[in-house]
Amino acid sequence: MATTRIGTHINAPRSTVYRLLLDGDAVSVWMVPDGMTSEVHRFEPVEGGSFSITLTYEAPVDEGRTQPQHDAYFGTFRTLVPDEQVIEVLEFVTEKPEMTGAQSVTFTLTDADGGTHLDVLHEGVPAGLGLADNEVAWRMALTKLVALAERGSVG
Repeated sequence: MATTRIGTHINAPRSTVYRLLLDGDAVSVWMVPDGMTSEVHRFEPVEGGSFSITLTYEAPVDEGRTQPQHDAYFGTFRTLVPDEQVIEVLEFVTEKPEMTGAQSVTFTLTDADGGTHLDVLHEGVPAGLGLADNEVAWRMALTKLVALAERGSVG
């Protein structure tokens, strides 16, 4: 199990960023890598509340497959500190042993240069998910979060 840490500056107040971390509709827009769509099935943003999300590839990733391919995960909100921190514990829905196990994602928000610095710490990254791929996916997602927080849309 490995760790990915990534940070970004957002020209928006912490309250705006925190709200976007806990809004299921917003999460379906920003917390998805390019080339995929997201469906939030359950999203209960309270401590101990659960979530369930499916990501669907826009094009098949396995040669010879024509059906949509999905990645799914579920988890709980372990810690919520308004405008400061969100900690999620999640697991992939998978039969692949190299992708199993609990992971945690910690979002920490601090004031910075008239906006918010967001630090994301993804711990317990499974062996089957390459660290470089994980970082690229987080960068894509955070780019969308920045756009949504600063302009109200990702487009």
